[in-house]
Order: sequence, then C-alpha cells, then structure tokens
Amino acid sequence: MKIGTYKNIQPESFFNGMVLKRVLIGPKDNSPTFAMRLFTLKPGASTPYHSHDWEHEVFVVDGKIKVKSTDGETVVEKGAFIFVQPNEEHQFINIGDKLAHFICVVPNRGEQ
Repeated sequence: MKIGTYKNIQPESFFNGMVLKRVLIGPKDNSPTFAMRLFTLKPGASTPYHSHDWEHEVFVVDGKIKVKSTDGETVVEKGAFIFVQPNEEHQFINIGDKLAHFICVVPNRGEQ
C-alpha cells in the first residue's frame, strides 16, 4: 500500500511554470492499470487543446475552470467531475483568480 501527500511529490512544470503536474500514483508505483495525477493551474493558465486515444476521469479539487470541448465550453468549480472520452478534444482553463487544482486519472499508457 502507498500512502502519501501531494506536498511530498515534486511537480513537473509546463508552460513556464503555469501548469504543474504531480503523479500521485502511477506506473513507477507498480499500479497495474491507472495513473492518478494532480494538476495545478495558475490563474489564466491552461492545458493545450488536444485529444488522445485514452479516457480521463477528472475531479475538481479547487478553483474555477472552463472546460472546452467540441461540444462547447462549460464552467466548473470545486466538487465537479468530468469524463473525457477517448479521442475527445479537450482543454482546461483556469478562469479564477486563485490556483485551480484537479485530479486526473488515466490509463497507465497515458502517463508513460
């Protein structure tokens, strides 16, 4: 069993430090199927608008995020969950004035 806190996991930094990713549980932990990541978006930051052939399960821990897809845009806040289907174009944009945090679970191949 692995028990920890995100504060003890060094984040990967993207887009000049505007987006941080911490792999909480993943292939390096011998997780057989899924990787759980914690993303932090600084105010105004976003992930790229992209797609891939695996699903995402997302839970908004804190903040105000605009979710963009081919279906349009939806604003979500703390407590919201999002299912991104395989090959669905998507983007997460922090539209709040504080840090936004979300958990993102993907198959291990999405984290390798």
